[in-house]
Amino acid sequence: MAESTNILSDNKDGILYLTINRESKLNAINFDTLEELKNIFNEVSDNKSIRAVILTGAGEKAFVAGADISEIAELNELNARKFSENGQEVFSLIESCHKPVIAVINGFALGGGCELAMACHMRIATANAKFGQPEVNLGIIPGYGGTQRLTFLIGRGKANELLMTGEMIGAEEGKSLGLVNHVTATKQDAIEKAEEILQKIMTKAPLALGMIVDCVNAVYSNDENGYLIEANSFARCVKSEDYSEGTAAFLEKRKPNFKGE
Repeated sequence: MAESTNILSDNKDGILYLTINRESKLNAINFDTLEELKNIFNEVSDNKSIRAVILTGAGEKAFVAGADISEIAELNELNARKFSENGQEVFSLIESCHKPVIAVINGFALGGGCELAMACHMRIATANAKFGQPEVNLGIIPGYGGTQRLTFLIGRGKANELLMTGEMIGAEEGKSLGLVNHVTATKQDAIEKAEEILQKIMTKAPLALGMIVDCVNAVYSNDENGYLIEANSFARCVKSEDYSEGTAAFLEKRKPNFKGE
Protein backbone atom coordinates (compact mmCIF):
# COMPACT_ATOMS: atom_id res chain seq x y z
CA MET A 1 0.00 0.00 0.00
CA ALA A 2 1.23 3.47 -0.93
CA GLU A 3 2.73 5.43 1.96
CA SER A 4 0.28 7.92 3.50
CA THR A 5 0.68 10.70 6.03
CA ASN A 6 -2.98 11.26 6.88
CA ILE A 7 -4.47 7.78 6.42
CA LEU A 8 -3.59 4.67 8.40
CA SER A 9 -3.98 1.36 6.55
CA ASP A 10 -3.97 -2.25 7.70
CA ASN A 11 -4.82 -5.30 5.59
CA LYS A 12 -6.21 -8.14 7.71
CA ASP A 13 -7.55 -11.31 6.11
CA GLY A 14 -8.53 -9.53 2.92
CA ILE A 15 -10.14 -6.51 4.56
CA LEU A 16 -8.30 -3.21 4.21
CA TYR A 17 -8.90 -1.01 7.27
CA LEU A 18 -8.47 2.68 6.44
CA THR A 19 -8.48 5.35 9.15
CA ILE A 20 -8.47 9.07 8.39
CA ASN A 21 -5.85 10.10 10.92
CA ARG A 22 -6.13 13.84 11.57
CA GLU A 23 -7.76 13.59 14.98
CA SER A 24 -6.59 17.04 16.14
CA LYS A 25 -8.47 18.49 13.14
CA LEU A 26 -11.48 16.20 13.68
CA ASN A 27 -10.17 14.30 10.63
CA ALA A 28 -11.03 17.16 8.28
CA ILE A 29 -10.18 16.38 4.66
CA ASN A 30 -7.49 18.53 3.10
CA PHE A 31 -5.90 18.38 -0.35
CA ASP A 32 -3.23 15.92 0.78
CA THR A 33 -5.79 13.53 2.30
CA LEU A 34 -7.82 13.57 -0.90
CA GLU A 35 -4.74 12.70 -2.91
CA GLU A 36 -3.91 9.86 -0.52
CA LEU A 37 -7.46 8.48 -0.84
CA LYS A 38 -7.11 8.61 -4.61
CA ASN A 39 -3.81 6.72 -4.56
CA ILE A 40 -5.11 4.10 -2.14
CA PHE A 41 -8.28 3.32 -4.06
CA ASN A 42 -6.40 3.14 -7.34
CA GLU A 43 -4.27 0.46 -5.70
CA VAL A 44 -7.26 -1.31 -4.10
CA SER A 45 -8.71 -2.04 -7.53
CA ASP A 46 -5.62 -3.97 -8.67
CA ASN A 47 -4.54 -5.56 -5.39
CA LYS A 48 -5.84 -9.13 -5.24
CA SER A 49 -5.00 -9.42 -1.54
CA ILE A 50 -7.68 -6.81 -0.81
CA ARG A 51 -11.24 -8.12 -0.96
CA ALA A 52 -13.05 -5.30 0.87
CA VAL A 53 -12.53 -1.97 2.65
CA ILE A 54 -13.65 -0.52 5.99
CA LEU A 55 -13.20 3.26 6.19
CA THR A 56 -13.38 5.17 9.47
CA GLY A 57 -11.98 8.18 11.32
CA ALA A 58 -9.49 8.32 14.17
CA GLY A 59 -10.79 8.82 17.70
CA GLU A 60 -14.35 8.97 19.00
CA LYS A 61 -15.38 12.54 18.13
CA ALA A 62 -15.52 12.44 14.35
CA PHE A 63 -15.56 10.29 11.26
CA VAL A 64 -14.68 13.35 9.18
CA ALA A 65 -15.93 16.73 10.39
CA GLY A 66 -15.72 18.28 6.93
CA ALA A 67 -13.29 19.69 4.43
CA ASP A 68 -10.41 21.78 5.77
CA ILE A 69 -11.90 25.28 6.16
CA SER A 70 -8.45 26.90 6.01
CA GLU A 71 -8.13 25.61 2.44
CA ILE A 72 -11.70 26.50 1.48
CA ALA A 73 -11.13 30.06 2.70
CA GLU A 74 -8.38 30.48 0.12
CA LEU A 75 -10.58 29.55 -2.86
CA ASN A 76 -11.46 31.97 -5.62
CA GLU A 77 -13.74 31.76 -8.64
CA LEU A 78 -10.96 30.42 -10.81
CA ASN A 79 -9.89 27.47 -8.65
CA ALA A 80 -13.20 26.64 -6.89
CA ARG A 81 -14.44 24.53 -9.80
CA LYS A 82 -11.22 22.52 -9.83
CA PHE A 83 -11.53 22.06 -6.05
CA SER A 84 -15.00 20.59 -6.50
CA GLU A 85 -14.13 18.43 -9.50
CA ASN A 86 -11.09 16.97 -7.74
CA GLY A 87 -13.16 15.84 -4.76
CA GLN A 88 -15.88 14.48 -7.02
CA GLU A 89 -13.30 12.46 -8.94
CA VAL A 90 -11.89 10.85 -5.78
CA PHE A 91 -15.31 10.07 -4.30
CA SER A 92 -16.50 8.63 -7.62
CA LEU A 93 -13.46 6.34 -7.52
CA ILE A 94 -14.65 5.03 -4.15
CA GLU A 95 -18.26 4.70 -5.28
CA SER A 96 -17.28 2.74 -8.40
CA CYS A 97 -14.80 0.44 -6.62
CA HIS A 98 -15.56 -3.19 -7.51
CA LYS A 99 -14.78 -4.26 -3.96
CA PRO A 100 -17.28 -3.48 -1.16
CA VAL A 101 -16.50 -0.34 0.83
CA ILE A 102 -18.21 0.21 4.19
CA ALA A 103 -17.97 3.48 6.10
CA VAL A 104 -17.97 3.18 9.90
CA ILE A 105 -19.17 6.58 11.08
CA ASN A 106 -18.23 7.61 14.59
CA GLY A 107 -19.24 11.09 15.75
CA PHE A 108 -19.45 13.92 13.22
CA ALA A 109 -19.82 13.25 9.49
CA LEU A 110 -20.32 16.78 8.22
CA GLY A 111 -19.75 18.47 4.88
CA GLY A 112 -17.03 16.59 3.04
CA GLY A 113 -17.24 13.88 5.71
CA CYS A 114 -20.90 13.22 4.97
CA GLU A 115 -20.06 13.25 1.27
CA LEU A 116 -17.26 10.74 1.82
CA ALA A 117 -19.56 8.44 3.80
CA MET A 118 -22.21 8.62 1.08
CA ALA A 119 -19.65 7.65 -1.58
CA CYS A 120 -19.11 4.33 0.22
CA HIS A 121 -21.37 1.40 -0.62
CA MET A 122 -22.79 1.08 2.90
CA ARG A 123 -22.76 3.08 6.13
CA ILE A 124 -22.73 1.80 9.71
CA ALA A 125 -23.02 4.49 12.36
CA THR A 126 -22.46 4.69 16.08
CA ALA A 127 -25.35 5.95 18.20
CA ASN A 128 -23.63 9.32 18.65
CA ALA A 129 -23.05 9.91 14.93
CA LYS A 130 -24.21 13.20 13.43
CA PHE A 131 -24.72 13.81 9.71
CA GLY A 132 -25.10 17.08 7.88
CA GLN A 133 -24.20 19.32 4.96
CA PRO A 134 -23.69 22.68 6.69
CA GLU A 135 -21.95 24.39 3.77
CA VAL A 136 -24.79 26.91 3.42
CA ASN A 137 -23.58 28.45 6.69
CA LEU A 138 -20.37 29.40 4.86
CA GLY A 139 -22.23 30.85 1.91
CA ILE A 140 -21.47 27.86 -0.31
CA ILE A 141 -22.95 24.47 -1.18
CA PRO A 142 -21.52 20.93 -1.06
CA GLY A 143 -18.96 20.43 -3.81
CA TYR A 144 -17.95 16.78 -3.57
CA GLY A 145 -21.24 15.30 -4.78
CA GLY A 146 -23.31 15.93 -1.65
CA THR A 147 -26.29 17.53 -3.40
CA GLN A 148 -26.57 14.50 -5.66
CA ARG A 149 -25.91 11.54 -3.35
CA LEU A 150 -27.96 12.91 -0.46
CA THR A 151 -30.94 13.33 -2.77
CA PHE A 152 -30.53 9.81 -4.15
CA LEU A 153 -30.34 8.33 -0.66
CA ILE A 154 -33.07 10.20 1.23
CA GLY A 155 -35.26 11.85 -1.40
CA ARG A 156 -35.70 15.35 -2.77
CA GLY A 157 -37.82 16.91 -0.01
CA LYS A 158 -35.67 15.91 2.96
CA ALA A 159 -32.46 16.56 1.04
CA ASN A 160 -33.61 20.10 0.25
CA GLU A 161 -34.44 20.64 3.93
CA LEU A 162 -31.05 19.48 5.19
CA LEU A 163 -29.09 21.26 2.47
CA MET A 164 -30.98 24.55 2.90
CA THR A 165 -31.01 24.63 6.70
CA GLY A 166 -27.56 23.14 7.24
CA GLU A 167 -28.99 21.18 10.18
CA MET A 168 -27.57 17.91 11.47
CA ILE A 169 -29.44 14.65 11.99
CA GLY A 170 -28.61 11.76 14.30
CA ALA A 171 -27.86 8.16 13.42
CA GLU A 172 -31.34 6.81 14.09
CA GLU A 173 -32.99 9.43 11.89
CA GLY A 174 -30.35 8.74 9.27
CA LYS A 175 -31.30 5.08 9.37
CA SER A 176 -35.00 5.84 9.04
CA LEU A 177 -34.27 8.00 5.99
CA GLY A 178 -32.08 5.40 4.27
CA LEU A 179 -28.80 7.22 4.81
CA VAL A 180 -27.54 4.63 7.33
CA ASN A 181 -27.68 0.83 7.06
CA HIS A 182 -27.16 -0.03 10.73
CA VAL A 183 -26.75 1.80 14.06
CA THR A 184 -24.63 0.35 16.87
CA ALA A 185 -23.80 1.42 20.41
CA THR A 186 -20.05 1.86 19.97
CA LYS A 187 -17.41 2.23 17.30
CA GLN A 188 -16.06 -1.24 17.99
CA ASP A 189 -19.58 -2.65 17.60
CA ALA A 190 -19.86 -0.82 14.27
CA ILE A 191 -16.56 -2.25 13.04
CA GLU A 192 -17.65 -5.74 14.06
CA LYS A 193 -20.96 -5.29 12.23
CA ALA A 194 -19.06 -4.18 9.12
CA GLU A 195 -16.80 -7.23 9.42
CA GLU A 196 -19.84 -9.49 9.80
CA ILE A 197 -21.37 -8.13 6.60
CA LEU A 198 -18.11 -8.32 4.70
CA GLN A 199 -17.46 -11.91 5.79
CA LYS A 200 -20.73 -12.85 4.07
CA ILE A 201 -19.98 -10.78 0.98
CA MET A 202 -16.48 -12.20 0.60
CA THR A 203 -17.91 -15.71 0.14
CA LYS A 204 -19.58 -14.52 -3.07
CA ALA A 205 -18.18 -14.29 -6.60
CA PRO A 206 -15.89 -11.24 -6.90
CA LEU A 207 -16.77 -10.58 -10.53
CA ALA A 208 -20.48 -10.59 -9.73
CA LEU A 209 -19.90 -8.17 -6.85
CA GLY A 210 -18.18 -5.74 -9.20
CA MET A 211 -21.03 -6.04 -11.70
CA ILE A 212 -23.53 -5.23 -8.93
CA VAL A 213 -21.64 -2.00 -8.19
CA ASP A 214 -21.80 -1.01 -11.87
CA CYS A 215 -25.50 -1.82 -12.17
CA VAL A 216 -26.54 -0.04 -8.98
CA ASN A 217 -24.52 3.05 -9.89
CA ALA A 218 -26.16 3.06 -13.33
CA VAL A 219 -29.54 3.66 -11.67
CA TYR A 220 -28.39 7.19 -10.89
CA SER A 221 -26.70 7.98 -14.20
CA ASN A 222 -28.47 9.90 -16.95
CA ASP A 223 -25.79 8.81 -19.41
CA GLU A 224 -26.29 5.06 -19.04
CA ASN A 225 -29.09 2.58 -19.64
CA GLY A 226 -29.16 0.59 -16.43
CA TYR A 227 -31.13 -2.29 -17.93
CA LEU A 228 -28.62 -2.62 -20.77
CA ILE A 229 -25.72 -2.55 -18.31
CA GLU A 230 -27.47 -5.24 -16.25
CA ALA A 231 -27.97 -7.46 -19.30
CA ASN A 232 -24.37 -7.00 -20.43
CA SER A 233 -23.06 -7.62 -16.91
CA PHE A 234 -25.22 -10.74 -16.58
CA ALA A 235 -23.70 -12.08 -19.81
CA ARG A 236 -20.18 -11.31 -18.60
CA CYS A 237 -20.87 -13.21 -15.38
CA VAL A 238 -22.16 -16.24 -17.30
CA LYS A 239 -18.94 -16.26 -19.33
CA SER A 240 -16.83 -16.50 -16.15
CA GLU A 241 -15.34 -19.50 -14.40
CA ASP A 242 -17.07 -18.34 -11.21
CA TYR A 243 -20.42 -18.96 -12.90
CA SER A 244 -19.40 -22.50 -13.80
CA GLU A 245 -18.16 -23.06 -10.26
CA GLY A 246 -21.24 -21.54 -8.64
CA THR A 247 -23.76 -23.56 -10.62
CA ALA A 248 -21.73 -26.77 -10.23
CA ALA A 249 -21.45 -26.24 -6.47
CA PHE A 250 -25.21 -25.70 -6.20
CA LEU A 251 -26.00 -28.90 -8.11
CA GLU A 252 -23.40 -30.84 -6.13
CA LYS A 253 -24.71 -29.44 -2.83
CA ARG A 254 -21.36 -27.96 -1.72
CA LYS A 255 -19.96 -24.51 -1.05
CA PRO A 256 -18.51 -22.78 -4.11
CA ASN A 257 -14.86 -21.82 -4.36
CA PHE A 258 -14.90 -18.56 -6.27
CA LYS A 259 -11.64 -17.20 -7.69
CA GLY A 260 -12.77 -14.01 -9.39
CA GLU A 261 -12.09 -15.43 -12.84
